Amino acid sequence: MSATVSKKVLTGKTHSFFTNFVFALLFFAAIAHSSFAQQVGGTEKIRELAATPEKLSQSFAEIAKRVEPAVVNIDTKGKIPEMTMKDDAPPSSGKPDDIMDFLRRQMPARPSYAVGSGFIVDKIGYILTNHHVVKDAARIAVKLQSGEEFTAKIVGFDEETDVAVLKIDAGRELPFVAIGNSDAAQVGDWVLAIGSPFGLAQSVTAGIVSQTKRESPYNSFQKFIQTDASINRGNSGGPLLNMNGEVIGINSQIATTSGNSSGIGFALPSNEAAKVYRQILQGGRVRRGYLGVNLDSVKTQFAKVYNLPEAKGAIITNLSDKQSAAGRAGLQAGDIVVEFDGETVESAPDLIEKVALAAPDKQVNVTFLREVGARLERKNTVIKLGERPSKSGAANNTDENPKKLSADAQRKMLLEPFGLTLTDLTPQLATIFKLQGEQQRGVIIKNINPASFIADVKNSNGTEAALGEGDIIQRINRVAVIDAKAFTDTANRLKTGDAVVLQILSPTPRGVQMRIVQFTVQ
Repeated sequence: MSATVSKKVLTGKTHSFFTNFVFALLFFAAIAHSSFAQQVGGTEKIRELAATPEKLSQSFAEIAKRVEPAVVNIDTKGKIPEMTMKDDAPPSSGKPDDIMDFLRRQMPARPSYAVGSGFIVDKIGYILTNHHVVKDAARIAVKLQSGEEFTAKIVGFDEETDVAVLKIDAGRELPFVAIGNSDAAQVGDWVLAIGSPFGLAQSVTAGIVSQTKRESPYNSFQKFIQTDASINRGNSGGPLLNMNGEVIGINSQIATTSGNSSGIGFALPSNEAAKVYRQILQGGRVRRGYLGVNLDSVKTQFAKVYNLPEAKGAIITNLSDKQSAAGRAGLQAGDIVVEFDGETVESAPDLIEKVALAAPDKQVNVTFLREVGARLERKNTVIKLGERPSKSGAANNTDENPKKLSADAQRKMLLEPFGLTLTDLTPQLATIFKLQGEQQRGVIIKNINPASFIADVKNSNGTEAALGEGDIIQRINRVAVIDAKAFTDTANRLKTGDAVVLQILSPTPRGVQMRIVQFTVQ
């Protein structure tokens, strides 16, 4: 150190007094701390143990000891599959395939068995788990840590969040876990996962919160807690716990190429699970608001082309029904929703989430932008929300695989705009695709050069290619596409770095559906 430290020599008497005084302070501080720890109970004990890395394992053990009695193993017996009735006579042809098919018909049909996890949330025996754990189950067996086994019944379920509520009758009060505030979880927080991976009941793994509000391509509006705590098959439905021993999530999904844990797991936030749980107990099912539209998000390219101040909003690409809530309120394909019930709309998933959280039949104010000539007009309307249909009864909102048109045997080896080989939309093709009115214009994509940058442009979910053979391009950067030459002329005027917004029609088994494709020229 640069500063000079002076030392004073204490006499023996002064030194003795000082030493005794310090020891006395430490003694009373220890007593006070012990008393305080006893008063606040288990939570303070866990925090104290986790204060230093070397004692972290002790805090894990304390959480597991407290929570494991409320974590259950779930075994399901599936329904016996129905067999197609065929002639049971031995095959006369003697062909191997016919013989194997005959032998398979002679074997008795067997039910399927599956294993999962869950946790008790009420002393009278209510249990939370994943819906996919108990879906189509003929019998559900719940096994407690004590070894006791009970037959459970399904109180209700929600396909959107993959949550199911079960009930067992134990004839006594059962241990249960506390539901924590998932919104308080932060990236880097320690978490524990408890469940039955591969049927190994009461298995505990540790990790951290890798991310919060993680979107999934398999769910239209739900966001998840991502964790690297090991989650495998059989963990589904088990709790994700914070360092207070509270449930902050239901372990639901994993990202994997092998079927086993790869360090990327997803848990449904406890706040969402709690809402579902309450609605199921009150009414037997979950009711959500519904607009009846297909949506895409406003991205940077769209904002540039349409002169929007920022890349926020949800673009209506299709009305599922003219009598839907949005249809009755006068919304149209192409409208850009920027506010819902007084709140700014960030993106398509954000609007879907806002609508789903609202009650059916609720009247909400919606602000949207509509293209009128060369400008966007800001409009307001009041919409009475419908009720969101269940997944099993609702039309799939994801794009179906587009029809594949036969490619020319010999393709021209010339540079096409953006690597696209196009053909004009003829009246005959318009009739085949059942196009009407303004839909009867544009160009059809015959082929996409796999080496071009546009082949790597993904859809709004980031899971599939945004463009496919058979798609019909109707507009490029707000300019109507009359024929292939018009599209090529517009595309050739664009330079690297320019924003591009395509309005296309994609043929699906249900008819054509409008979509928005956004990218930057490379």
